[in-house]
Amino acid sequence: MIGLALVVCFIVTVLITPLVRKLAIKIGATDKPNHRKVHQKVMARLGGLAIYIGFLVGFIISQPESPYLIPILIGSFIIILTGFLDDMIELSAKWKLLGQILAALIVVLGVGGSAVQVQFINLPFDGRLELGWFSIPLTILWIIGITNAINLIDGLDGLAAGVSAIVLLTISSLAVIEGDLFVAALGAILLGSTLGFLIHNFNPAKIFMGDTGALFLGYMIAVISLLGFKNITVFSLLVPVIILAVPISDTFFAIIRRIVNKQPLSAPDKSHLHHCLLRLGFSHRKTVLVIYAMSAFFGLAAIVLTQSTLLVTFFIMAVILIMIELIVERVGLVSSSYRPMIKFIRRLANTKRAS
Repeated sequence: MIGLALVVCFIVTVLITPLVRKLAIKIGATDKPNHRKVHQKVMARLGGLAIYIGFLVGFIISQPESPYLIPILIGSFIIILTGFLDDMIELSAKWKLLGQILAALIVVLGVGGSAVQVQFINLPFDGRLELGWFSIPLTILWIIGITNAINLIDGLDGLAAGVSAIVLLTISSLAVIEGDLFVAALGAILLGSTLGFLIHNFNPAKIFMGDTGALFLGYMIAVISLLGFKNITVFSLLVPVIILAVPISDTFFAIIRRIVNKQPLSAPDKSHLHHCLLRLGFSHRKTVLVIYAMSAFFGLAAIVLTQSTLLVTFFIMAVILIMIELIVERVGLVSSSYRPMIKFIRRLANTKRAS
């Protein structure tokens, strides 16, 4: 049934996206080029509405059963409404944040069903850190953080949709391994809908997902990642963090960049990962494919991590952290002069040659 739902969601979204595109143009939900954007012509946005419709069709077909079902549906509708209004009239940052907080509260407090909360974090040697009352603000922070992380990487044709699809494939695969049919079903119908939209969104894109899609995908990925990894006994939040390493790293270093440059955290710039790769000479399409490859690598690392011993886990984490730092320095994600690890490696190499 899950496989059927995935295929149907894919087909429905492929067919519905051109209709959503016509609707977006008719009601003026379009994205105009400016100095920060890569596209050179007016583009229809609101494509996330097609993903949402495909998602709802998948829900009807698969009919997943869970006490979390009602709050997830209510929260997803609120986030879709927030994104829709932003694509139409460009909401201010505070109103967008308010919509995200409300959608997060619905699932965290369990309005209409069970609450989704990070109540503890598994530690090495069978340890467990109970979060107590911190669980609510930390869970809200996770949901809002991932929602905005997906939104921030939505800067090139097919980028956010492709990265989200890789993340959803990884989460769904791990859910199947763990026997969590609800998370597997959610991941599968979202994956089918996202891939169906990607047919129209990959370079050269015919439509953008807009905030309707980016916020919806970010929100849903944040929620199902919490549901899917409650029982993994390595480090509870480590697995979803690795799966989402690309958008999380991009967001994290964007914050560092703004702090270093003494800019507001909400200030836009052209120094995100995709901008940096474009400046290095990669084409639009190659930049997207390189980031896909990065996301796939982290997804595979997360799967290996769930099957690893503690020692192997530490080794994998060390490799991942070194790799992220080298990428950050090589592409200039913080600044062109920030290269401590590269300089250290060069000094070691020079010392070795001198000896």
